[in-house]
Amino acid sequence: MTTQIVPCTLGDLATLQRVSRQTFADTFGEANTPEDLAAYLDTAYSSQQLTKELTQATTTFDFILVDGQVAGYLKLNWDASQSEPCGNQSLEIERIYILPAYKRQGLGRTLYQHAVERAQRLHKTTIWLGVWEHNRPARKFYERMGFQQIGDHVFQLGSDAQRDLILQTTLV
Repeated sequence: MTTQIVPCTLGDLATLQRVSRQTFADTFGEANTPEDLAAYLDTAYSSQQLTKELTQATTTFDFILVDGQVAGYLKLNWDASQSEPCGNQSLEIERIYILPAYKRQGLGRTLYQHAVERAQRLHKTTIWLGVWEHNRPARKFYERMGFQQIGDHVFQLGSDAQRDLILQTTLV
């Protein structure tokens, strides 16, 4: 298995949209109503919204490829692009999304390490993220990576206000 991380650009918009919708629905679809899920997917992963995010100077998207095929992606925010005011020394991991066929192959860990390297290049001292309180596999993964809960916030999914835990780790 050959793994590669490559930047995602505006030219990749259709692929990013497809992978975003598929991974989100796979992870959260069964726990939400079809109406709430559809409303979220149509808003968060619209061409207009993804284009806006792809063109922000302080946001990056990177695909992870396995044998040349897109297996998932990483979205990072820093400075003013962070979804919470966590300061200029912080980098936010907004998404580590892996397609179902590629889960449990260490790709999340590879993307996390890529995020750490990006944070170090940007001279950030902490990495933070929000994770749904009921997403036990993700919570366990981040705990293994050294994250600890520092707060929470509301994640609006359609008409459903859900609770995300805010986790943070300090870089050495």
